[in-house]
Amino acid sequence: MVYPSLRKLQTDLEVNKTTLHNWKKSRPKLFEFIIESYKDRELLKQNLKAMYEQKKLLEEEIGLNAKRIR
Repeated sequence: MVYPSLRKLQTDLEVNKTTLHNWKKSRPKLFEFIIESYKDRELLKQNLKAMYEQKKLLEEEIGLNAKRIR
């Protein structure tokens, strides 16, 4: 898993780089929670992409079967 860039975190959380570094040192549980949230988000995104691809394949298969039946 690739961690989000500091620039991405800055933008998403609307904080500056110094704040992120301070959180990492003084509030490691908060920082780790943020990183874990991004991991979960990435996994959800991958699952949604896989489900979308599966849906497309099923629709194609249904279309082919419908043509054969007619």
